[in-house]
Amino acid sequence: MSARSARAVGLLVLTLAALALPLVVKLPYFLHLIILALIWVVLAQGQNLIQGFTGYVSIAQAGFMGIGAYSSTLLSVKLGWPVGMAMAAAPLLTAVLAVLAGYPGLRVKGHYFAIVTLAYNMVIFIVLTTWSSLTGGEAGVSNVPRPADLAIGRWVWGLGSREGYYYLVLIAAAAATGLCALMLHSRVGRVLVAIRQNEALIEATGVQSWRYKLLAFSVSAGLAGLAGALYAHFIGFLNPDAFGVDHSLNAILAVILGGSGTLAGPVVGAFAVIFLPEYLRVAENYRLVIYGFILVTATIFMPRGLVPWVTQGLPGLLARLRGGSQ
Repeated sequence: MSARSARAVGLLVLTLAALALPLVVKLPYFLHLIILALIWVVLAQGQNLIQGFTGYVSIAQAGFMGIGAYSSTLLSVKLGWPVGMAMAAAPLLTAVLAVLAGYPGLRVKGHYFAIVTLAYNMVIFIVLTTWSSLTGGEAGVSNVPRPADLAIGRWVWGLGSREGYYYLVLIAAAAATGLCALMLHSRVGRVLVAIRQNEALIEATGVQSWRYKLLAFSVSAGLAGLAGALYAHFIGFLNPDAFGVDHSLNAILAVILGGSGTLAGPVVGAFAVIFLPEYLRVAENYRLVIYGFILVTATIFMPRGLVPWVTQGLPGLLARLRGGSQ
């Protein structure tokens, strides 16, 4: 079997397993964590677009997630928009704001850009916290509605249930991954990778790199806005605590841990960032210490991430096993 056929079979098995998951998972809390992980896949794919493909570390992803969450919530709660329309508008509004913020921000490079985006996240968090007449401040917004059920003939997609919402976020995660794959394998993706490798050289050839960087930054923010809208309407309660700088650092960590610059890396990293702290709750006071130790160890021994480590190490392991069996 060729490598392409093996990938196609693996993708088919993974798709069937994902579709059947709510039928197998009976614990509501476990399904709750899976839904959160899929929302983080959308967030991490956006982070990977600017960080893994372009080579610019943004520390504003959680801030843009907050913009998307509050945009969708306020449009549906205060203006009475249908939830589906509000959720669709949230990433567009977030992307527009990212264009306005990214135009001056992308004039700087390297760690200066990281500092600028860190300031963006802090400003967003402060606005969400202090503009209480609009956002509810630290008290937040309660009773955020779920999308209405979708009926097609006799078939009803119950988006109000946890199982129905799972399929919504699954579609969103697959769409975000597919969008990043399309960009990566297009001319835009090739230019972004070239910027990561040698931006001075790509500019010397006459390519206006800032346009491509701005496109990647705005699409990345739009995916964060979509993740925020999905999060808000799933949790049902919204306050600024979920959109601080620490969550932006977790998005960066998800990309690094899974594999920066790969399509599967953010998926693996998102699940790791959500599930590892939960499984370590049994350690009580030592939970954060163990969590930090695992992350540091993974970074040292798998500097390119888990996905490249597995994909590069597994063929060699299989070859040695074949050689030993002969």
